[in-house]
Amino acid sequence: MSEPFDDGSEGLPCVLSEDVTAFMTDPALPPWAMGPVVAAMVEIGETRGLVAGSTVAEDWPECRLLPLGEDGALGIIEYVIAKDAAPPQVIVTRVLLY
Repeated sequence: MSEPFDDGSEGLPCVLSEDVTAFMTDPALPPWAMGPVVAAMVEIGETRGLVAGSTVAEDWPECRLLPLGEDGALGIIEYVIAKDAAPPQVIVTRVLLY
């Protein structure tokens, strides 16, 4: 798993956008995708969004992309770290499968 957030804090809730909720509950979602996507979401929450291997948007550092599967072979997850929100959370905004 990834390195924990280094300030001793617990993880953050991982909240799904409406689009991602619809994606995850779509019966057409391939069965092979559920496990890796949920595992990535758990890791995102546990690490407060600072997952090893995620990339940061240059102009918006709270927005990150996380490759799914080995070298991103399965797709990507886009999320936003909303640490100043009440309550602080990580919002998964998009899941793109290849």
